[in-house]
Amino acid sequence: MSKRIDKSWVVFDSIENLEANRCVDLFLRPDGTYGFEEFRRDPEDAGEWTPMQYYSGKAFGSKEEALAEAISAVVWLGQALQGRSTKK
Repeated sequence: MSKRIDKSWVVFDSIENLEANRCVDLFLRPDGTYGFEEFRRDPEDAGEWTPMQYYSGKAFGSKEEALAEAISAVVWLGQALQGRSTKK
C-alpha cells in the first residue's frame, strides 16, 4: 500500500495515467468519509509509489464528491477516466 494511505482505509479505485507513472487512489475511511491521494512512480524511486500532494487529509461525504474533487485537483485525471471508459 502507498505511503500516506492509512492501512485502515480501503482503496476502492486506483486510476493511472497513460504513462503508468502517476496514479490517484480513491479510498474509504472507517468513519465513513472518502478521500483521495495522487502518487508518482519514477525510476529513481525503484518503482515505489510516492505521494505528490496532501489531498488525503481532506474528507468527503461520498465517493462521488471525492472523485469530483480529484478530477478538479489533478490535471491529468479527467483524460485518464475518459480513456478508461473507451476501453470498455
